[in-house]
Amino acid sequence: MNTEIGSKGKESRRRLLETAAIEFATQGFHDTKVSTIVKKAGLTQPSFYLYFTSKEAIFEELVTNFYSNLRKLTESLRLVSGIEQIDVSKRVLAAVESVFRFLGSDPHLTRIGFFLSPEAIQIKSNLTLVLKENLLAEQRLGYFNPELDMDIVAECLTGMIVHLTNSYLLPGTKDSESLAAQVVNLLINGMLPK
Repeated sequence: MNTEIGSKGKESRRRLLETAAIEFATQGFHDTKVSTIVKKAGLTQPSFYLYFTSKEAIFEELVTNFYSNLRKLTESLRLVSGIEQIDVSKRVLAAVESVFRFLGSDPHLTRIGFFLSPEAIQIKSNLTLVLKENLLAEQRLGYFNPELDMDIVAECLTGMIVHLTNSYLLPGTKDSESLAAQVVNLLINGMLPK
């Protein structure tokens, strides 16, 4: 595939990806047309094919970018040794906020990656696996109850993140900080009054 070199080419490619994400998220894959993407991006159909071989190719790139960035973020949030126990809940809160902020930063891409793509189930399973690996490492460091089954904790955390993203974050009725605060308060402090 030929690609235009330079800042103009990078800008055109970025506009195509951004516009495609909006169209796929709002219209669905099958109802999105390349002609609509290029028109709304202010480009021509031949320019689309400088960067992408097909509608499927641009969709796949969006999904791959979403998953790759989510995975890198989640892996980077693992707690390391030496954190004071009193600071663990603050660090967990910051980590969960980071995930919600990422998901809220591009709602169209999140809708595609978590809900519309054929790979959505696998993306969520992979997220759960990374969370489990993080939680097991953190459990070995003594940050979490050794009796907890981190498979189940990771599944619960993924389920909460996905559902709250769909129910509150994407519609814009709750922000990243308030959602993270509720999740962490529930997981760290529980439901019973003090």
